Amino acid sequence: MSQSTADEVSSAPARPAVVLVSGGLDSATVLAIARSQGFVCHALSVDYGQRHSAELDAAKRVALALGAREHRVMRVDLAGIGGSALTDRTIAVPEQPTTGIPVTYVPARNTMMLALALAWAEVLDAQDIFIGVNAVDYSGYPDCRPQFIAAFQQLATLATRAGVEGRPCRIHAPLISWSKAQIIREGLRLGVDYGMTVSCYQADEQGRACGRCDSCRLRRAGFEAAGAPDPTRYQSPPGP
Repeated sequence: MSQSTADEVSSAPARPAVVLVSGGLDSATVLAIARSQGFVCHALSVDYGQRHSAELDAAKRVALALGAREHRVMRVDLAGIGGSALTDRTIAVPEQPTTGIPVTYVPARNTMMLALALAWAEVLDAQDIFIGVNAVDYSGYPDCRPQFIAAFQQLATLATRAGVEGRPCRIHAPLISWSKAQIIREGLRLGVDYGMTVSCYQADEQGRACGRCDSCRLRRAGFEAAGAPDPTRYQSPPGP
């Protein structure tokens, strides 16, 4: 590379991106990936009335530690709608594997989060949105599948001024086909401290995990498969 070309690369404006950050393992990894690709990351978390609100504190830690340019928390009252164990405390979080789409599915959650990210991306003149959905080691949610991401990509192109003017926003879901172990290995390679993340569906106010819900089981199995120590803080020692 010539000196003039190197100077042009170094002086190229950084690309902004909106990164959805929940405070969990997957979204922390996605933020690290976006940063490693040279994006200036604007982290977005959503307070939707989730019972495990400790994840929002974790999201703040993650955004700060992984160098987000800014971190915003937007509020949407999905608890007012209910219909999910994550927003309605009268519905128990399952502590044993279930069949079908579990009651921890939150209706339209990822659709709503991506819509908020899309709106902010237009304001920032950002053409990239990152989300940590995964369709391999996950709970069977319909809005974590590649078909959903492809459909939202089409919506983003059709429904925005940027899309109509030929600058469509790209939806990046880099983890969608990765196992939990692959996600953890990549995050560790990029320097993610998973001890600051919260994945549990019923974490306490200190962010300690129950060790029994579906999310805890997937997370623990991921660290075991990755051959990495599990830094999760548990309310009590997890079961087998």
